[in-house]
Amino acid sequence: MKIKECFWWVFAIIGVCFLSIRCSNIEQDYCCYVNPFIGNADNGHTFPGACVPFGMIQVSPESGNGSWRYCSGFNIEDDSIMGFSQNHLNGTGCPDLGDILILPFCGDIQDGKYKSRYDKEHQKAYPGYYSVVLSDFEVDVELTATQRTAMHRYTFRKEGPAHILVDLQSGIVSKDEQLRTHVIDAEMQFLDQHSIAGKNRVKMWVEREFFYVIKFDKPYMAVEELQPQEEEKAKRLLLSFDLKQGESVQVKVGLSTVSIEGAQEALEKENPDWNFEKVKTQAAEAWNYLLSRIDVSGTEEQKVNFYTSIYHLCIQPNNITDVDGRYKGPNDSILHSPIGEYYSTLSLWDTYRAAHPLYTLLVPEKVNGFVNSMLSHCDIQGYLPIWALWGKENHCMIGNHAIPVIVEAYLKGYKGFDPERAYEAIRKSSLESHPKSDWETYNQYGYYPFDLVPEESVSRTLESCYDDYCVAQMAKALGKKEDYDFFSKRARAYTSLFDPATKLMRGKDSQGKWRDPFDPFRLSHAGTSGGDYTEGNAWQYVWHVQHDVDSLIEMMGGNKAFTAKLDSLFWLENKTVNTGFVSDVTGLIGQYAHGNEPSHHVAYLYNYTGEPWKTQELVREIFDRFYLPVPDGLCGNDDCGQMSAWYLFSAMGFYPVDPISGEYIIGAPQLKEMVLRLEGGKNFTIRAENLSKENKYVKVVFLNGKELKRFRIFHHEITDGGILEFIMTDNPSETFK
Repeated sequence: MKIKECFWWVFAIIGVCFLSIRCSNIEQDYCCYVNPFIGNADNGHTFPGACVPFGMIQVSPESGNGSWRYCSGFNIEDDSIMGFSQNHLNGTGCPDLGDILILPFCGDIQDGKYKSRYDKEHQKAYPGYYSVVLSDFEVDVELTATQRTAMHRYTFRKEGPAHILVDLQSGIVSKDEQLRTHVIDAEMQFLDQHSIAGKNRVKMWVEREFFYVIKFDKPYMAVEELQPQEEEKAKRLLLSFDLKQGESVQVKVGLSTVSIEGAQEALEKENPDWNFEKVKTQAAEAWNYLLSRIDVSGTEEQKVNFYTSIYHLCIQPNNITDVDGRYKGPNDSILHSPIGEYYSTLSLWDTYRAAHPLYTLLVPEKVNGFVNSMLSHCDIQGYLPIWALWGKENHCMIGNHAIPVIVEAYLKGYKGFDPERAYEAIRKSSLESHPKSDWETYNQYGYYPFDLVPEESVSRTLESCYDDYCVAQMAKALGKKEDYDFFSKRARAYTSLFDPATKLMRGKDSQGKWRDPFDPFRLSHAGTSGGDYTEGNAWQYVWHVQHDVDSLIEMMGGNKAFTAKLDSLFWLENKTVNTGFVSDVTGLIGQYAHGNEPSHHVAYLYNYTGEPWKTQELVREIFDRFYLPVPDGLCGNDDCGQMSAWYLFSAMGFYPVDPISGEYIIGAPQLKEMVLRLEGGKNFTIRAENLSKENKYVKVVFLNGKELKRFRIFHHEITDGGILEFIMTDNPSETFK
């Protein structure tokens, strides 16, 4: 075992022991199985800090900046911490947020470096709480949060002057030089010796404005401003406190997209006292209430993986409204939500696949709010969100994947939004051109030609096909036959790019000629290398026909030919050519890339050709290789919970290949028993009899005592409550079909 691997497993054991101690003392404390350090290393891009479910605040340490390594601001492989900022992204592939960096320190700073080594062995994190010792300064740091406020507690163990750096210029950026320029303008005022308030306008992934109020439970006795660098607009403040050795300072930060008054109201309504333990307890209770919706039986390691996945899933989308329901929309207008909910951080290219389907089971009370937020976004922007952050659009990724989320909710019976308004929004987004959706070109050629659309032409076509299929299904449900016919036809645009010679999806120009030369292994990425695919290659994208697998099978020559092609995906030598930034193409089994979302449904396709044991083998391999309860245990970015959602669905024994269909494709459960606690007091129990390392195949499936003679289970069969029982075997030839 490598030294690095040994370290992570020791780290994992320490974490599980810490969690087990907490579990043994608190009955039904599901939080004890969450390990926020999972994904903090390598390219998981998760953060270990404190937040509440779907909250606006994610207060967490920062160990570096200025590169892809620090999209969440923290990498546990680093030896030092630069401070603690108030908001972070979970598992994304681009950086932003990291507002208001605060660092407590004692004594003098050496060489102008505001950072400290920290004690990894005693670093702790669980839902709603984070703590660490800054060993250079001998300061104990504790963090907790409410929805709109962060709370810090700093205990100074060392003799000497106590200081706090408040860095209003800092933020998580892509390149070091952007630290000087990402703040467009800033205003700040000292309200009194306990309070600072202000606003910043910043630009990184999106351009946005945030307002803040910072409060201290002890007065600052002196203030020094650090010398700004050229082009910097915001201040870096050094505050000094008159403390005795062993005393503490508490800090509260309220944030708002609307006003200083909104940030102040958040502090008054959500966090009015200086009771750190109370806030910490309330945050843990909020998480425990959510996590308790699934009760699982398994090993400690399995429980840690499972509940940490729920935790990562439910960090976002984030409700960015003020206490009074006001928020700032896509064009900086101030809007009001009558229900006090407006959700952003919508990584829809990732999350439409499994995260949003899982929300319909685990947090159904949030689904209408998600949909109404997307519709409100469309009202202002003119089309549905593509990738929304803090209410703003960054146009990252491709497709219009708010569409499947909305259609899925409607077809699953959610009634908390106007279906005609929703349909008009998805229809408009599918007919009126906007960034990355050039409908005039698409309609003229029936696909995106690579000579007219030089980046991601194949992937954009395939992703648009799925969205069009979704529009067609909602049109059908609403009785709009003409639209149904139009979008159903357009949903088959993928057939224009299927090359029968290579049996792959291949770029085609406006003259109908194939891209030549054609390298099916060539990876492409729009931001750095162009190419016909989105963070992938032809082998990974040929399977992106989630809505019409049977037709894809037919195009490939039937079940036998399809299966042979699918087999090839998983054993082909890794011949990928790195022509640009393609760090997301990770978690490889042959050409299959589990670290990137377009591959997520592919292992389940063997069911369609009568060879489900291959799906079952692959699910186990993916679990064993790519989901480990250690900091570098994720094979790719968590991507706002999508990686976690794949794990959760697959652990249950099924997965939504076609998310809007209301059906889940059978795989193989990975835990012996799970109980989903559903709306209306219903339970849905999943059992895996004889499950073991060897018994990874499914011999037979029973639904409510009757043998299930299909490889699908339907959404209503779950929400009605009941028992799904898998009988496991070690013999693939016994697998049910």
